[in-house]
Amino acid sequence: MRGTRRRYPTRSGNNFKKPKRLKIRPGADAKLKKTFESIGVPDKTEFKPDPFQLKALSAIKAADCLVTAPTGAGKTWIAEKAIDRIFRQGGKSWYASPLKALTNSKHAEFSKIFGSENIGILTGDRKQNPYAPIIVGTTEILRNQLYDAMYHGRNLSADLVILDEAHFLGDVDRGVVWEEIMIYLPARIPLLLLSATIGNAKQLAGWLSSIRSKKCVIIEETKRPVPLFPLFFHPSGTLFPLTAEGEIKRKKRIYKKVLNYINKKFPPLLVSPRQLPPFGEIIRVLRKYRLLPAIFFLKSRADCDKALDICIENLLKDSYRKERIIEHINNYISKNPHIAKHRQLWHLENLALGAHHSGQLPAWKMLLESLMTEGLLEAVFATSTVAAGVNFPSRTIVLFNSDRYNGTEFLPLDPTEFHQMTGRAGRRGMDNIGFAVIVPGKFMNIRLIAKLISSSPSELLSQIKINFSMTLNLLLSHTPVQIEDLLNKSFATYLIMKKRKKGIRPKIIEYDKEYLWRDFLRHLSFLKENKYVDENNRITEDGIWASQLRIDQPLMVAEGLRLEILPKSDPALFAAIIGSFVSEQESDEKVDERLIPQKLLTSFHKVKRSLLPFAEHMINRGFEVRPLFLKPAVILYNWAAGEQWEKVVSAANMEEGILSMLIMRIADNLRQIKNLADSFPEIAATSSKAIELIIREPVEIYYESIYTVDEGGDYDGETGR
Repeated sequence: MRGTRRRYPTRSGNNFKKPKRLKIRPGADAKLKKTFESIGVPDKTEFKPDPFQLKALSAIKAADCLVTAPTGAGKTWIAEKAIDRIFRQGGKSWYASPLKALTNSKHAEFSKIFGSENIGILTGDRKQNPYAPIIVGTTEILRNQLYDAMYHGRNLSADLVILDEAHFLGDVDRGVVWEEIMIYLPARIPLLLLSATIGNAKQLAGWLSSIRSKKCVIIEETKRPVPLFPLFFHPSGTLFPLTAEGEIKRKKRIYKKVLNYINKKFPPLLVSPRQLPPFGEIIRVLRKYRLLPAIFFLKSRADCDKALDICIENLLKDSYRKERIIEHINNYISKNPHIAKHRQLWHLENLALGAHHSGQLPAWKMLLESLMTEGLLEAVFATSTVAAGVNFPSRTIVLFNSDRYNGTEFLPLDPTEFHQMTGRAGRRGMDNIGFAVIVPGKFMNIRLIAKLISSSPSELLSQIKINFSMTLNLLLSHTPVQIEDLLNKSFATYLIMKKRKKGIRPKIIEYDKEYLWRDFLRHLSFLKENKYVDENNRITEDGIWASQLRIDQPLMVAEGLRLEILPKSDPALFAAIIGSFVSEQESDEKVDERLIPQKLLTSFHKVKRSLLPFAEHMINRGFEVRPLFLKPAVILYNWAAGEQWEKVVSAANMEEGILSMLIMRIADNLRQIKNLADSFPEIAATSSKAIELIIREPVEIYYESIYTVDEGGDYDGETGR
């Protein structure tokens, strides 16, 4: 579905006319003179909290609080001061975020404020100082701690819980974790939610108030800390305002000259639709009008990499900036030596340009983020994933597409996605104004972008769903009747009941209380059939240890443990077999069996053959079962056996970042199995050794080097200092 994608004419008889491509010459419409004069660094002033920040601090003292504000508005300051109040009272705070990178960043930030001895971090791959008065961790870890607290009949050790990026509640894949935390968290613990602006904040707060029996105060801030100005990049190289100064019914009017371009039957093109834009020439235009640094949002990882070579002639002429970049990189490489071999290091040092996407190693992405934050890079080519959660600011963002690939199809950008990207434009304390540059092309709907600028934020919808891990963990501490009551507290049920009271028939009713309860009973019935739960709805001994497998396919792995078919004495082989459970690829590429160690091939086929009856049983009961794949097992075995990274990457035919993420996911699965030491001591010990084999450089990151800011401070490219 690509309804927003503009398609240029194709050959059809004599009606074909090839759009003209213009030579790019930097220029700016006269209307922009005053706006461009405002570009610069704001005067340094003594920090003074905004009214919304003070209101939030006051509210969290006596109630729950939902803070919605644009990116960079100062939500972290609220968290910092709320934590400080609890810390001074001798209490404990839990700060949860959706991303490991963001969690690591907050850990470093809070360590400087409160002292490293008072900060702990829990992300799965990092566990440091877990009993500290201030814990920073991922939401999954917090949810798991709530499971454990309910099972052991104790309270979560916290006097304040902060959920950062709370709008992740609406994330299709992970939103269920946010919702579970909000449902399970004891009402005695104040809950501070920090979120981007959302369209149904009142509904979210109303739901929380209803299930926690305490008020949830909404603090909304709609003003951006740095004003945003949208620009249109004409294929000639001339910049125009995208919208006129006035507003009609809150909808921005498109600037007349831009409208004239849109209405042309065959408007001139920046580039042929099948080619990438001339990024180097675009950067030249932005540089002339002091619109750098910039983030170029591109549609694919491959385009981000290709963009660097298109800019090969944009050699960096600022010797001071180049020296700073090289010095920063050398310091970083001393802790993360694999980066010295990165194929894009030359571009970083000589062009001050980088590519940031999921195909890159985490260490490389974090190097780019630190360089960009200090103002040392001119531009970064990134996919839209950089827009969510990571502190990665710039003066300008550049958009080439008005749609986004969601994993299965192209869909028009929604207001939340658009505002996340434009939220990176304008650095607080470093810019008076931020810019969003819209570049016309085959997949750019300019009218849609003009609407999104003033669109209301998207509404959050519940993404709660039942799975076996949730079912087992709830049965540890609740009866089915009590679980039904918990499910009745879901955000989905709240939204649907509200609509029904108004006489509105909900369009989507899959996740109402009746559906959730029926689906829970379906999972419960299957667990009974397979002796994880007894006929009295009490969890069995097998169910207790299986509940600790908070992983992708808990029952498949549990059955492997039950049948004693997993290679329990060979850590490399064990990591490989667990890898076959984790991969999400839709098809298994042919692997030359002559190149596979016989013991791996034998073990893989044994596991696959032994689990086939159970997998068929699950499928017959309507549960999804992902097939086991040989290729990831081969990749993991070679890596765990000590093969060089470059050879493993080459054999895998996979980008470094994708392979690194696969290894990290497998390590997360191994950590869950490692926790089963009481029931499977040999397997647990093998899991521990397997983790050591696969978590090594360059997958392992030296975190202390990532979040160290040079003492020289931020680089100002306009003054050279």
